[in-house]
Amino acid sequence: MEYSWEDLRAIFVMQGFAGISLFSVLLLMGLGLALIFGQMGVINMAHGEFMALGAYTVYFCSELTQSLAPSFGPYYFVIAIGLAFLGSALLGALVEWAMIRHLYHRPLDTLLATWGLSLILQQTYRSIFGAREVTPELPGWLMGSFSVSDTIDIPINGVFVLGLAIAVTCGVLLFMFRTPFGLRLRATVQNRKMSGAVGINTEKVDRLAFAIGCGIAGIAGAAFTTIGSTGPDSGSRYIVDAFLVVVFGGAASLFGSVVSAFGIAQAQSILEFFLEGTMGKVATLFFIVVVLMFRPQGLFPGKVRSN
Repeated sequence: MEYSWEDLRAIFVMQGFAGISLFSVLLLMGLGLALIFGQMGVINMAHGEFMALGAYTVYFCSELTQSLAPSFGPYYFVIAIGLAFLGSALLGALVEWAMIRHLYHRPLDTLLATWGLSLILQQTYRSIFGAREVTPELPGWLMGSFSVSDTIDIPINGVFVLGLAIAVTCGVLLFMFRTPFGLRLRATVQNRKMSGAVGINTEKVDRLAFAIGCGIAGIAGAAFTTIGSTGPDSGSRYIVDAFLVVVFGGAASLFGSVVSAFGIAQAQSILEFFLEGTMGKVATLFFIVVVLMFRPQGLFPGKVRSN
């Protein structure tokens, strides 16, 4: 098919903004996973289910608002985002206390245990919310688009999700590099035994870091509700991409997660428009594999946890 320069410009801009929405969700997923996998060395295969919990929290708040306080409809979404973070973080802290803390330094065991947890959570969501995908009633201010030109429209929800991702990213960076807990976490990552020797409660650091990582996944789920429907297995569809973001960017590099999330999302969005079926995703994965063959530690390798 022949495209004019004007058509190509419009396609790249529209697909670029579609990629921005995917980038925002992948970035939020990647940030949470960067804390859990990159900083703590835990392979959390249930990370996608924490994302789904955040999405279902928004849906539950939407249904509750429509039933009890319809006039609160324009405002509930912001509060639901906070509840999505809180609910996912609390469940994450419980999972770390009940299961993960017994499996540190045993990556294959954490992989199997969290994979089993993901199946349990999927069935729990299926039992509570049903097998069909659900969609919350979004507030009116998230609907519509900005008309940049006659051929280019920018969706408002995409702009909001991008702003949310930027705000969370800045918050995580400030938290990691400008707070006492961030200092203790980075010290624990670099040398766990020495950190414990100087009085850092490494178990508390682990639990809070795992909870925050899961909470960020909950925010990713809340953002996801603006661009797609939520089902019991919605989170599992993004878990591979989330791991790709962390591994490709560098396991312990938050900046690397930002760069790789943007590159992967844009490549998938644009290539899937021009290539048939899933060939766009296949081409993106092929490129990542080739790069990792030459840079196995990712684009921005960081320090790993020392036992």
